[in-house]
Amino acid sequence: MSTPKDDTTHFGYKTVRKEEKAGKVAEVFHSVAAKYDLMNDLMSMGIHRLWKRFTITLSGVRRGQQVLDIAGGTGDLARVFVREVGANGRVVLADINESMLRVGRDKLIDGGYSLVEYVQANAECLPFADNTFDIVTIAFGLRNVTDKDAALRSMYRVLKPNGRLLVLEFSKPIIEPLSKVYDAYSFSVLPAMGQLITQDAESYRYLAESIRMHPNQETLKGMMQEAGFGHCDYHNLTGGIVALHRGYK
Repeated sequence: MSTPKDDTTHFGYKTVRKEEKAGKVAEVFHSVAAKYDLMNDLMSMGIHRLWKRFTITLSGVRRGQQVLDIAGGTGDLARVFVREVGANGRVVLADINESMLRVGRDKLIDGGYSLVEYVQANAECLPFADNTFDIVTIAFGLRNVTDKDAALRSMYRVLKPNGRLLVLEFSKPIIEPLSKVYDAYSFSVLPAMGQLITQDAESYRYLAESIRMHPNQETLKGMMQEAGFGHCDYHNLTGGIVALHRGYK
């Protein structure tokens, strides 16, 4: 029996039932969690740290604020946010994946960051009250969400009035020669690197495919506006390989 189109979504280039995607994404991140930071540094040649620093800067975070980092993984953003908000602020690291959350928690606790809260949560239905956070961030996580529109609405709901959302995500290169080099790198080098470092080429093949299936810069901006966000803009980083979107409630 054929599957109705509305009941399907993409997992990389494959078509799967919507209820199957979260489990498949979970398998990917359970597989790569232990070597996630190492692979990030190798894949981006360390540039991911600059992308994340720019995200912190544009967040405008201040002392005493409440910050939610969704798909926070191994805690790169949370570590900086907790220093910025101080003892009177609040930082919540949320991730749907138990393995990633555990790696992030252990890494931050070992680094002396004791004030971060950890919540296993689905971005599509965040378990927080309306108007709770001054800032919500999601870095390299939105493309893995099954229903991105629901997730954006959920993020909007938990933000305080005048709060801001920052979405850091792989996007569409704006320079054609760069796009060709990037494609060759993504589909040849990344899986080989994944096999060498994590013994898992398939997860990194999914990574490359999921990036291509993610909405481009203007499409994502429109989705944020549709979810209710105002004053939406975006910044292309590294020639559009990554884009930082920002919107206000």
